[in-house]
Amino acid sequence: MRGRRPRAATRGGTGSGRHRGPVTKGIGLLALAGVLAACVPAEPEEQRPGTGSPSAALDVFYEQELAWEDCTDYPTTAGEAGLLALAPEAECARMEVPLDYEEPEGELASVAVMRVPASGDSMGPLLYNPGGPGGSGIVGAALAFAGLADSEITERFDLVGFDPRGVGATQPAVKCYTDEEADQGVVALGSQGTTVQFTEEDTRAIMERCAEGSGGAEVLPHLGTRDTARDMDVLRAALGEDQMTYFGQSYGTRLGAVYAEQFPDRVRAMVLDGAMSPLEGSFERRVNAYAGFQAAFDEMTAACGAEADCPLGSDPGQATERFQEIVRPLLDEPVPALESELDFDGAVGGVIAGLYSPVSWPRIIEGIAEVEEGHGDGLMQLIYDFGLRGPDGAWPNSLEANHAINCMDEERLTPEQGGELRAATYEQAPFMDPGVDVTEGARDGCEHWPAEPELGFPYAEDVEGLPETLVVSITGDPTTPHGGAIELAETLGGALLTVEGEGHGIVSLGSNECVDETAAAYLIDLEVPEEGTTCSL
Repeated sequence: MRGRRPRAATRGGTGSGRHRGPVTKGIGLLALAGVLAACVPAEPEEQRPGTGSPSAALDVFYEQELAWEDCTDYPTTAGEAGLLALAPEAECARMEVPLDYEEPEGELASVAVMRVPASGDSMGPLLYNPGGPGGSGIVGAALAFAGLADSEITERFDLVGFDPRGVGATQPAVKCYTDEEADQGVVALGSQGTTVQFTEEDTRAIMERCAEGSGGAEVLPHLGTRDTARDMDVLRAALGEDQMTYFGQSYGTRLGAVYAEQFPDRVRAMVLDGAMSPLEGSFERRVNAYAGFQAAFDEMTAACGAEADCPLGSDPGQATERFQEIVRPLLDEPVPALESELDFDGAVGGVIAGLYSPVSWPRIIEGIAEVEEGHGDGLMQLIYDFGLRGPDGAWPNSLEANHAINCMDEERLTPEQGGELRAATYEQAPFMDPGVDVTEGARDGCEHWPAEPELGFPYAEDVEGLPETLVVSITGDPTTPHGGAIELAETLGGALLTVEGEGHGIVSLGSNECVDETAAAYLIDLEVPEEGTTCSL
């Protein structure tokens, strides 16, 4: 939204793609692995003494007051509204920031913020990002509040979520296709790790559609993680804090690490759960993530094999081959699935959506059995649930925002590198292998984006003045492998809490007493666990 400038606070106060099925299948394998640069990170700006902002031109943003109100108008779909009901005491506000921080007197963006008051004596705000990129921080904060309802964390902190640039209720928001197009899969945003075949005309059309629906091509260069981290610092000041207490999950760990790199002296405490390695480039990280999904698939099929009616058989060593026998025919003959059809990419995307948590493994197995019977409702519903598609058919813009944010973060791959990525993907995750040559047509969906990526790899190295952080990682994490968390903890010089088990993200669930007590002790009293501390699921 392009709006009026913020009021200072008073002191003291159409790309077709060769693809069928839901759009989440065309981009799901990349987005989920990401859920999911050529430029060197910019040096932090010098702090002006006596101000909360890095430059005088930004003072009006850093000194703005947030006008809290009812959250009725903030959900973008009925499904999101239902999830926000989990936090009935929440209040919302809008924060104005420059669209382009290099031109702070130019166009504005409006960031949607939600705050859930602490249930006890509040120590101040705990800023939360649930991941993605593209995940709604407003919805994520409501879910985290429900999970942590009995935790000291929500007793002592006001839980604050915000929709990052391009996401949800923040404006301008990314929009690349309609809900109907999402259901029918006529627009795919990416082709890496899938069977989608792209031409250069397709990728140009992707950019043009996203630009048209998102406020113009001039918006697209300002949606990356580095700009969102600067928004977080404005939010810190608008909340009245000299230092930030932050909790990030999955992609939120990247966002937290970039904030720590840019503003290390403004961090009080930082929990980073399900961590992304700051050292791995885009190619390496994606391949490692797919390898993590294969490991989770193997664990799932081992459990399934113990059951008499497992559609993948009783021998876990043959489960991948058996899965391919069931789903490879979908390359040529998709099966009916809810309001659409399920093709090969859709079947794999549905499985990946369910592999994030062992709770969903029975649904995957049931869905695979249904495909063998000639329909794909179960796997399609996993895609719908992961994408938060509502029963009315409305989709949030999380996958579109995922694409746009990654275009400003991730390294661009040439078509040759895209083909190499596909080959490496199927080598590390053979359950995804379609059994055909798909090295052609693996064009980067961002190749015509109107700006080069700006995150830079590696990032958050040699950060000075940062207090000790807490990285939390599950050993069997399917998408942000445990090794990446070790690298993040070492890079930031922080503590690591290792959690033995399977799954992606644990702190916000509030389901493990060991994890909850450790995280609460750190956030409240800044007590870090001893080296080698572990919890078990």
